[in-house]
Amino acid sequence: MKSQKLKAVIEGMLFLAGEEGLNVRQIAEVTEQPVDVVQIAIDELQADLKKARRGIQIIHIAGCYQLSTLPAHAVYYKRLADSPSRSSLSQAALETLSIIAYRQPITRVEIEEIRGVKSDRALYTLVNKDLIQEVGRAEAIGRPILYGTTKSFLNYFGLSGLRELPDASQFETEGDLEEETQLLFNRLEEQTYGEDLPELAELGEELLEAVEEAGVQGFELPESLREVAEHEHSDEGAAREEDIADHASNENRRDDKGSE
Repeated sequence: MKSQKLKAVIEGMLFLAGEEGLNVRQIAEVTEQPVDVVQIAIDELQADLKKARRGIQIIHIAGCYQLSTLPAHAVYYKRLADSPSRSSLSQAALETLSIIAYRQPITRVEIEEIRGVKSDRALYTLVNKDLIQEVGRAEAIGRPILYGTTKSFLNYFGLSGLRELPDASQFETEGDLEEETQLLFNRLEEQTYGEDLPELAELGEELLEAVEEAGVQGFELPESLREVAEHEHSDEGAAREEDIADHASNENRRDDKGSE
């Protein structure tokens, strides 16, 4: 494998590995390259990123390499995290949060077994938004972190305590993740319905798009949000019809003046 291609492959692998990172031997095994060749490629990739003044870097922690942002840019990342446009939860984050809310305390591995996909980023987002926190360590190999919800979670959904969570007694199997997520979303909808209607309509459309992309079956937009979206679309359609009528009227007036 040529040096440039190997470096590109390693960069992609480190991106996919996320916070867990990869060690040299793991990368060598996957790329079928000698360990010393892989180490040289990693060193060169680190130098390339630094020389090009890229926004990411390769760091070495506990024997593993991982991609990381630059500490010098932390202020901008904080602004992004605190931005109002980033305040809503993605479908992945909402799924993860619903699992933790109903099954806490729970480990990352258990969450991923239920969702069927990696949940590192969703957990990172929820921790940053102070919706979940470390509540202990599991009595298992490696002592994995146990996650639970926070006081901010209760405030976010307008709950006085976990006992006020929507009743989940009717679905106790792991196959009912959609129902759990739906119940939490309904609760969130109750808290946000007082906001501007256009923002709610946009939220509903974004949620449906995310659900379609994720391939989740059986998810329906709550009726109130669906009505808001339809109302907004009807208003937009009426406005477009008025614009067309105004344009036609102006054209007719021009024609009349021309004929005179």
